[in-house]
Amino acid sequence: MKAALLLMSLLMLSGSMQAQYKNYNVVFDFSNKDTINQRAIIRELALIKKANPAAQLEVVIYGQGLDLVVKGKSQQETEVGELANEKGISFKVCQQTLKRNNMEGSSLISGVQMVPDGIYEIISKQREGWGYIKVSH
Repeated sequence: MKAALLLMSLLMLSGSMQAQYKNYNVVFDFSNKDTINQRAIIRELALIKKANPAAQLEVVIYGQGLDLVVKGKSQQETEVGELANEKGISFKVCQQTLKRNNMEGSSLISGVQMVPDGIYEIISKQREGWGYIKVSH
């Protein structure tokens, strides 16, 4: 009887632990030029992936946040490049922001992707049930 209860408890705990990892999807809204925020987003992405390797994380960059992902301007260029090529992490830049800044996709760090509209991308993710975090300090 005790063995059966122990087995049931372990199975329930196992299911509970798996549920914690299921559908851990977060979209980060990044539109700030501040280098403190740049370091913060890199740190948070790494910490979340360490805690939950199955997490799906997307950073949407628009407005003044562009420097985070521009070659030669980003103070986090190496880290962005590494994370952008890691499974489950994506950096997506608003094409409208690039256009307003007279920039092309070729100026972006390798692995960074473009989306037609950053705000629309964020709203789409929220409608799909993704969590939302505005990156600011």
